[in-house]
Amino acid sequence: GHTPRSTVATTTEIYDYLRLLFARAGAPTCWHADPDDGPNAKPCGRPISATSASQIVVNLLEQFAGRRIMIAAPLVRARKGFHKEVLEAIQRQGLVRARVNGQVLDVREALKKGGENPLGFGRYEKHTVEAIVDRIEVDEGDRQRLAESLETALKLGQGSVSILAEERDGSFTEHPYSEKLACPEHPECSLEELEPRLFSFNAPQGACPACAGLGTVAEFDEELVTPDPTVALSAGAIEAWRKWGPRTNTYYSRLLRRFAQFFEIAPGTSIAKLPARVRKYLYHGIGDEEAESLGASFEGVLPNLKRRFVETESEFVKERLRQYMSSTPCHSCRGARLRPEALAVKIRSGSLQLSISETTAMNVERALAFFESLTLGEAAKTIAAPILKEIRARLGFLVNVGLDYLTLDRQSATLSGGEAQRIRLATQVGSGLVGVCYVLDEPTIGLHQRDNDRLIDTLKHLRDIGNTVLVVEHDEETIRAADHVVDIGPGPGRHGGRVVVQGEVRAIEAAKESITGAFLSGRRKIEVPALRRPLDQGRAVTVKGARANNLKSIDVAFPLGGMICVTGVSGSGKSTLVNEVLLKQAKRTIHSTRVIAGDHDRVNGLSAIDRVVEVDQSPIGRTPRSNPATYTGVFDEIRKLYAAVPESKIRGYEPGRFSFNVKGGRCEACAGQGVRVIEMHFLPDVFVTCEVCRGARYNRETLEVRYRGLTIAELLDRTVEDSIPVFESHPRISRMLNCLKEVGLGYIQLGQASTTLSGGEAQRVKLATELGTSSTGHALYVLDEPTTGLHFADVERLLHVLSRLADAGNTLVVIEHNLDVIKCADWIIDLGPEGGERGGTIVSQGTPEMVAKDPKSHTGAYLKPLLGSVSKRSLAKAR
Repeated sequence: GHTPRSTVATTTEIYDYLRLLFARAGAPTCWHADPDDGPNAKPCGRPISATSASQIVVNLLEQFAGRRIMIAAPLVRARKGFHKEVLEAIQRQGLVRARVNGQVLDVREALKKGGENPLGFGRYEKHTVEAIVDRIEVDEGDRQRLAESLETALKLGQGSVSILAEERDGSFTEHPYSEKLACPEHPECSLEELEPRLFSFNAPQGACPACAGLGTVAEFDEELVTPDPTVALSAGAIEAWRKWGPRTNTYYSRLLRRFAQFFEIAPGTSIAKLPARVRKYLYHGIGDEEAESLGASFEGVLPNLKRRFVETESEFVKERLRQYMSSTPCHSCRGARLRPEALAVKIRSGSLQLSISETTAMNVERALAFFESLTLGEAAKTIAAPILKEIRARLGFLVNVGLDYLTLDRQSATLSGGEAQRIRLATQVGSGLVGVCYVLDEPTIGLHQRDNDRLIDTLKHLRDIGNTVLVVEHDEETIRAADHVVDIGPGPGRHGGRVVVQGEVRAIEAAKESITGAFLSGRRKIEVPALRRPLDQGRAVTVKGARANNLKSIDVAFPLGGMICVTGVSGSGKSTLVNEVLLKQAKRTIHSTRVIAGDHDRVNGLSAIDRVVEVDQSPIGRTPRSNPATYTGVFDEIRKLYAAVPESKIRGYEPGRFSFNVKGGRCEACAGQGVRVIEMHFLPDVFVTCEVCRGARYNRETLEVRYRGLTIAELLDRTVEDSIPVFESHPRISRMLNCLKEVGLGYIQLGQASTTLSGGEAQRVKLATELGTSSTGHALYVLDEPTTGLHFADVERLLHVLSRLADAGNTLVVIEHNLDVIKCADWIIDLGPEGGERGGTIVSQGTPEMVAKDPKSHTGAYLKPLLGSVSKRSLAKAR
């Protein structure tokens, strides 16, 4: 699902039914727009009607008088196979020419070659074959011949004909006509019979030709080309024109000087202070017409970069230029992904007309209401009934799993892990299968407590129709809803791996050795802090006018020096506010990164921050060579220790000798990986333990060096907690290892491949690295649902770590649904009140106690029982 072509509608199969609905019950309209009216010209919009052979003759005489045309009958359109029988059918009709995949050829010559595949087609490739019925110059005197040829072509093409008109350069332009569908005012706007593939942006028949169905195009961005508009022209304001070598830099500097002289601009003038007209010329160039009146020409920065990108054959240059490009909506389809003819087909319901793109632009809730109230004509109603039944059912399942705020055209790649998983769950519910074992890994990720019940009801529905539902989960409500619980433990890593207890929830609660049972029964719990850090609203990072995605131009203050939780129901705008606006703008301001923040006016107060740290669940490395020891930096210190051993000094070994990433000390048979990768072509690669080093990754000479009786390979195989006593006399290493243990990772191996760590483990490695690094106390930490994958006991440890970072004076902004984390925050910013378009505003903000008292806050309603001495029964009732 992580391709730009995958959307919520395609993943849930709703789009397949929508394509069928529009192909069978849609009403086509004319999409012709007068180009003289500019890009915002409105289409004709007349209903498309059938065009008879005589009407086509009249149109040809008016449109192509005096020009040569070919009349072609489409026989095969984008279909796989050799199509020998089609050529034979053309020959039996007495015709001698055919147009195959755009090329005209002699049918007799092709069939003379014999064999099953006379055209040399690939059997599994799609081909288009048209019979050339006549080649004629359009003239009133040949009207009868023209009419007869058209009738023959329409008969062969089953009502469709293609007119190939010759242009001045000898090429041909194609003009399709149909006896069934064409605009009477604009005959060039004609359609064949509506087919589902016309509405597919993944098929050439439906995709917008300008963006190939992606809806976006990559273009050079002014903000990336000139990231700091306060820099003067002479000081290198055009960053994309710098660092290309002395000759190139000199050329562009001279070019800018001449530009400034012509417009009488001082070279020291910054981009921001240029007049709007001059800034437009600088970025977009001086057009030919304006060049004559101005008496000067200038290519423009953006056209220059675009030309260089197209003309260069160097991948290095292309990659470097891509840094200054961003995705923008396609100018042709405006992000709708489809051809104009597909977008002109409407579903009519009373006075309302919607295209398939307008339908998918609605969120799930609105789409369900639209299709529930859809009224069609009698014929269309009969045809659409089974299609609408499937669409409504699938939309209903999305509502049931708490995704009513998502728009159907939302890209799958932009969904959170929890949203993507729940979409797959809704798809499975829609399939109606029975006798299936469904395995779900933490389906409550990203789900607000308010929406838990709907998700649990969906899982129970799967169970009740005859399936087995196996859920890996830490959420208390989900655990309590289970018919049977298996508690694995008792600890992590080597301390776990066995069934502690299994049975109904009350059996788990009663088990003394179960940590899960201790939290469920209330014997152990995360306490509300006795005191919260006092935060000064006057000392804050403030986002002004945030309006990206569904945010409603809100002003949000993040007080410095404490832990701030951003809460709200799913889809309320939390990730947009924190990740897209605050985080990206902070990175751009403080670390000068080339990222563009979501729409907002400005972010004030960033001068009080000296470092921005994003602690997410992305892997700490992409290859097995990366591990906790290398990521935290302790491996550098360990290699120095091994290089200082007497044996190493005698042999002249340097720290590099003990790296498995460089030649010298590593095993060359496996290049320091410990395994050899055997490529199996169409089968998955096979990993075989290296026969030479037997997985140790080092050669024999390196392994002869020992520190405290351990070789470097044996040390990397040890767990963090086992390694702590080894390095107790080395503060740098000891401090970092203790930090890893403190965040609950004492069970992982120092040399464990990063690819084997879960998202939660990777996130805690990053937190431990921050804990072990000396801090100035002016850092901004951004965490997006750090409790994902964490047990109650792990959440307890996580809160201890976050408290240490906050106590040091740092600011933590945490997006979270976990109530144990929220109740321990110093400040809460609650967004909502709902998801999608009905969200994006601040519902409540303040300390947890203040938010809990706010009747408008959904989060406050669930938080309130946790802040007082409330029994488990009343808590369950509140939920």
